[in-house]
Amino acid sequence: MRRPSTWATKISQSVDKESVDMKMKLFAAAVAAMAAGGAYAQSSVTLYGVVDAGIEYQNHQPNVSGSHDVVRLNSGNMSGSRWGLRGVEDLGGGLKGVFVLESGFSVDTGTSGQGNRLFGRQAFVGVQSNYGTLTLGRHQTPFYDFGLAFDPMAIASNYSITSQGTEFQSRADNSIKYIGKFGGLTGSLLYSQGTNTGATATSATAYQGTAGEVPGNYKLGRSYSASLIYAAGPFSLGVIYDETNPGIAALPGDAKIRRASAAGTYAFGPAKVFAGYRWAKAQDGARLPGGTLADGTVAADRSNLYWLGMGYQLTPALSLTGAAYYQDFNNTGSDPWSFVASADYAFSKRTDAYLNVAYALNKDGSTLGLSGTGAAGSGFGATNGSANQFGAVVGVRHKF
Repeated sequence: MRRPSTWATKISQSVDKESVDMKMKLFAAAVAAMAAGGAYAQSSVTLYGVVDAGIEYQNHQPNVSGSHDVVRLNSGNMSGSRWGLRGVEDLGGGLKGVFVLESGFSVDTGTSGQGNRLFGRQAFVGVQSNYGTLTLGRHQTPFYDFGLAFDPMAIASNYSITSQGTEFQSRADNSIKYIGKFGGLTGSLLYSQGTNTGATATSATAYQGTAGEVPGNYKLGRSYSASLIYAAGPFSLGVIYDETNPGIAALPGDAKIRRASAAGTYAFGPAKVFAGYRWAKAQDGARLPGGTLADGTVAADRSNLYWLGMGYQLTPALSLTGAAYYQDFNNTGSDPWSFVASADYAFSKRTDAYLNVAYALNKDGSTLGLSGTGAAGSGFGATNGSANQFGAVVGVRHKF
């Protein structure tokens, strides 16, 4: 049999090689196409949380037998203890699907917080793009976010601006929230048709909401707010407006509390200065938290809250914070002060220990307690009578 010529063999090998190369290129292109298509479905879910517990001492606690001191184990002193799930999915074209489910709990008892809700801190789902984030569900309000930015104590659960103004720790059920960031400017909008449907109070003297999304009464429990925060270099400035119907059927339908605030910070070296002002007015039968006398009569329908503070990074691990808060209610001299000093030592990025001390200074019958709002017998963390109150807590916090 005659052998193939050398040139014929070379041509055959060349053709076979080109065929293999073409097949490999086609396979690689197919894999790349599938990878590109699968990129749109990339998603992640993050488990996170905070565990915070400490031992607290407070004096002048109200009791049926008079004023008493108390030593207790407290959960969530610097940060509310919580666990949560945060998810994001890339939908392509710069659009992402997002969700957050966040559950508060008490370390000392193991029980759920926020009225025994499973996800009482936050529970929302929505979309995110270059134009901002729009979500539906239960949110922390823009006033909550505002406090995180401008309260020297970053609205610590114990001993912060929240003892003087409950709006700084507020959340809203049945709400739509938008957050947009454009350079140094951050804007936030929230609308709720039933801001606190989990509450059960029904009297006109109650402060928390009880209802919303009620047929024939669209104003019941309604809330809306808007804020702008601008940060550039060492400066940060913010303004916010909020209007909330208490959601109490016993009150007139137009009952509402209006609030507005302006605040700023300035950082220089290891120090940061905080200053702010908040105006509040109750209208058409609504009542301000902390503005009601013990006999139920209205002491004030307006208040002005002022605060000033400073944070100082003494060492990379040790930070110090001091703050003063003063609330002036109209038509009464019951205008309380509160003072806070805090030392926080970071063992690592996740674990720190803290010591906080605070003092509530009451006058002319005000009964402000360090753990809640009370100006004249409102019952929100009130002291015994109109006594001043001292408190201190030492604890540890771990973030994961």
